[in-house]
Amino acid sequence: MIKYNPKDWFGLIFEFHKSDTLRKLIYVIIIYALFTAVVVYIELNFLHFETTTTIHSLVGFIIGLLLVFRTNTAYDRWWEGRKLLGSLVNTSRNLAIKIHSLIDKQDLKTRNFYSKMITNYCYSLKEHLRDNRDLNEIQSIDGFQKTNYDQINHFPNTIMKEIFVKNKELLDKEMISGDVFITIDNETKIFTEIIGACERIKKTPIPYSYNIFIKKFIFVYTLTLPFGLTSTMFYYWTVPICVFILYILASLELLAEEIENPFGKDPNDLPVDDICDHIKENVEEILISKT
Repeated sequence: MIKYNPKDWFGLIFEFHKSDTLRKLIYVIIIYALFTAVVVYIELNFLHFETTTTIHSLVGFIIGLLLVFRTNTAYDRWWEGRKLLGSLVNTSRNLAIKIHSLIDKQDLKTRNFYSKMITNYCYSLKEHLRDNRDLNEIQSIDGFQKTNYDQINHFPNTIMKEIFVKNKELLDKEMISGDVFITIDNETKIFTEIIGACERIKKTPIPYSYNIFIKKFIFVYTLTLPFGLTSTMFYYWTVPICVFILYILASLELLAEEIENPFGKDPNDLPVDDICDHIKENVEEILISKT
């Protein structure tokens, strides 16, 4: 995720980065500008027919409504993903605090187990949502060796299973009461609910037909726009005007595509790596610190 100062207006206006839509659309814009220039030249010098922009005005209003809905839907997915990651942070802290208050400070083995397994779950969730199998950030510990699970498809479930087993072990050894076990168990279950909700966002993109319809609508609209503007009053000004309209419409669609799956590595995706590192720091401070 790109970190920036939202109050730096002029700096943002002249800022260009690799996710800027202008960089992605530059070749499309150049081709479209040449096409528009040819249309304007032919219409002004050979065809000389009268046209109107009424239809394009009406259709442009419809496209605007579609793109507003498209952008809002994508942002809702982005914001829901951020709330789920916030819930992941809070649940990790809550579970660590409960374990800290219940487990003797001298029982470093149990404390270390929960510290590493909670952070392991967060890192494995991140990799799972990105369809990766990178286990470099996963920490091995007595009773859990990451090399034993290289072929597991859903690594977060495996880690959570180990945490559930440890919870039951604490109950069986009478280190915690049944009521406390229920409390810890409820905290633990929230982890699986979080990843289920994240998977729902990731695996349920905007319907294919709707997505294709918007792209075709924009294509046809911008392709016919020069015919409507040239003979009215704009003449060769039609070229920059049409290019600017294409840039706006296509940029909104590109931005919506980028943020509708917010767990990846695109510049505008959520800072999942930073959040996982932050969780690790918090959990270690709670469970491993001397205080």
